[in-house]
Amino acid sequence: MEPVQGESKRDCWTVTFGNAYNQEERVVCAGYDNGDIKLFDLKTMSLRWETNIKNGVCSLEFDRKDVNMNKLVATSLEGKFHVFDMRTQHPTKGFASVSEKAQKSTIWQVRHLPQNRDIFMTSGGAGSLHLWKYEYPAQRLKKDSEGAEMGVAGSVSLLQNVTLSTQPISSLDWSPDKKGLCVCGAFDQTVRVLIVTKLNKV
Repeated sequence: MEPVQGESKRDCWTVTFGNAYNQEERVVCAGYDNGDIKLFDLKTMSLRWETNIKNGVCSLEFDRKDVNMNKLVATSLEGKFHVFDMRTQHPTKGFASVSEKAQKSTIWQVRHLPQNRDIFMTSGGAGSLHLWKYEYPAQRLKKDSEGAEMGVAGSVSLLQNVTLSTQPISSLDWSPDKKGLCVCGAFDQTVRVLIVTKLNKV
């Protein structure tokens, strides 16, 4: 998948699969150095949606890959992340989103908790981890003045944060089996295994 002839080629920094709720449906979402986010439909081999978050996209992840598209988190070079509600696509405005300035440094990675897809962790360039929770709005759907359906973004709240290193934490993953167990890698050449407690109370 590459730009059509005549279009400038940008560096692609991150990709993620999603919408794999049956044997045929698949999408790939790609983030680029100039802030572009492009959603490709693999079934029709076409560009389904695109937007720009005005900053290099470091990490993308759907809250779950094997369900109808629900939420997508995009992290950026300058400490901001965006949560897109992928359930309803407006013909011109695309997907509703909420953004949060998490920190001043790069957000290298985002990972959703496998046991609760409304909770996710971001890892930052200042050596910190931030745990977030997404809250859905009272209504996820509304209609514009012309009767077209459009999504409504929810809100994001910070549950906890911790600084583990003086160097960027560039990699992060959750255990699919043990709730709260996670591992991260940093530029200080250290792999850390962590346990996040009280996740059943949030």
